[in-house]
Amino acid sequence: MIKNVKNSSILMVVLSLALAIAGCGTAPSSTTAGNAGTQAPSPNAPRPTPTATVELTVSAAASMTDALKDIQKAYETKNPNIKLNFNFGASGALQQQIEQGAPADLFLSAAAKNMKALVDKQLIEAAQQKNVLSNELVAVVSADGKASIANAADLSKSEIKNIAVGIPESVPAGAYAKEALTSMKLWDSLQSKLVQGKDVRQVLQYVETGNADVGFVYKTDALTSRKVKVAFAVDPKAYTPVEYPIGIVKATKHKQEAEGFYTYLQSKEALDVFVKYGFSVLN
Repeated sequence: MIKNVKNSSILMVVLSLALAIAGCGTAPSSTTAGNAGTQAPSPNAPRPTPTATVELTVSAAASMTDALKDIQKAYETKNPNIKLNFNFGASGALQQQIEQGAPADLFLSAAAKNMKALVDKQLIEAAQQKNVLSNELVAVVSADGKASIANAADLSKSEIKNIAVGIPESVPAGAYAKEALTSMKLWDSLQSKLVQGKDVRQVLQYVETGNADVGFVYKTDALTSRKVKVAFAVDPKAYTPVEYPIGIVKATKHKQEAEGFYTYLQSKEALDVFVKYGFSVLN
């Protein structure tokens, strides 16, 4: 009798253990269920590809240098995948570079004629270019100089030895200066005094360093320097209105990004920067 009781007890223990083991195998534990959504990804799972940086080359008139550097900071901060590389120079020279196949995504000119030339050659779409800004032509002298100049007629004075202008064939500011002086019947008589610069910023530098007594630059250039002062503003009726068109170069390999910057340049945020530097916004 005692032997049967022992056997029964042993059997009960074995059955209990079997049921316990079976229960562990079929019922998920709370720990496993709770961590199901946070399991580490498989080492073979594809990883997200980082956004590649796109570099845009912007060929821009030298007179836009300071404003565009400010705009660059703001735009690249908002668009960390975009890097703007500026090629500053005379608009005529930049036009020729684009015509010869130099890489450029956008063109920002200081004269409508340079943009029109590229549109005519089908290097820029007519629908993807627009006149955005305007400027004024002024004559500057050294801030600490003794040159007594109040108007264009004073340029003929004997004490005025050198007058700096941009190369008229390639520098819009030089072309405007030639146009104005010609209309005043002074261009021919001043030939012996003229010193030509490769762009408007070089003309400004000539006056700053004393290599020229007077220089013809844009109002915006005069505002960037403490070393010069405006002697007089050139009569706006004496030269073609200074307008700045911007356009997208057809050959761009980054059309979407170029269109994005083209649009931004026409935004209030960007235009406010241009106004800060002395430009006027065209309606």
